[in-house]
Order: sequence, then structure tokens, then C-alpha cells
Amino acid sequence: MVAPDGTQIGVKKLAEALWLADQLGLDLVEVAPDANPPVCKIMDYGKFKYEQSVREREARKKQTRTVIKETRMSPRIAEHDFHLQARRIAEWLEEGDKVKITVRFRGRERERPEYGERVLRRLIEEVAGVGVVEQPPSMEGRNMTMVLAPVKSKAARRAEAEAARRDEQGSSEEE
Repeated sequence: MVAPDGTQIGVKKLAEALWLADQLGLDLVEVAPDANPPVCKIMDYGKFKYEQSVREREARKKQTRTVIKETRMSPRIAEHDFHLQARRIAEWLEEGDKVKITVRFRGRERERPEYGERVLRRLIEEVAGVGVVEQPPSMEGRNMTMVLAPVKSKAARRAEAEAARRDEQGSSEEE
């Protein structure tokens, strides 16, 4: 048996442990049922559950969810359309999202997969400053796919933005 402050009380009978917990106005909670003898702790179970949920909530706040945006192209994409797609992909990468690019081959285009690979290589060069290849171009049926990842993670960007904001506040307070 363990006391509320963490000190060990010793081995007690169940009735005696329940009486002691009742006298303190707390609950008797079995912590390690597989131990020999089982370990119990005197604690406020409601407060324990609340603190546990707060810790879980805080842990969830610090997690970053990876978002995969997807875009499709053709191996015969027009120059202007290519630049629009490249700009949009660069924006997504700057926001910290991963991007999956699919080149769809139709009809006789399937006989020339190197055209699609050429489009994807050109795209890699276009977004080289903000993204890196996570999964190189690969042919899956009639589609060629590639995944780009941001150079910096969302958490790193958030920390950088927070540091910049603190620097701005510090310089405005000095003036």
C-alpha cells in the first residue's frame, strides 16, 4: 500500500486499507494488480483522472498532423499551367504540408513515361528551395506519382515564427 504523498505504508489487509482510505476521505486505487501482493495507492481518483486528461490534452496540442495535399498533371501540361501548379505546390510546401503529385497518362501517352518523368524532374527544380523529394517518381498503373516534403517541418516553422514574434516585441519595448 502506498500513501497519498508517495511513501510506502506496507502490506495491509483489504478491510484495513479501505478503512484507512475512508478515514482520509480518499479512494483506494489498485495500481499494479499483477504484482505479488497487489499494489494499491490512496488517492483522489477524480482528481487523478482530471490531471491525466489535462496531460493528454497538452500532449495533443504539441502534436503536428502531417497533411498530404495532392495535385494532378498531364505529361503534356502547358507552360502557364505548369507554373501555376508549381507556385501552388511551393505554397503548400512553405506551409509545411507534404505534396503528392500524380501525372496521369491517357491513351498512347502510356507508351512514353519519360515525358511524365521529365515534367516531375522540372517540378523538382522549380521548388528546390522549399521542398525535397520524399518518394521519387514511380509508375503505378497508368499514373506516375511522386511525394515532396517541406525542407522544414511545421513545428520548426512555428518555433521560428514564435522566436521572430518575441524579437519584435522585445525591440518595440526597448524603444
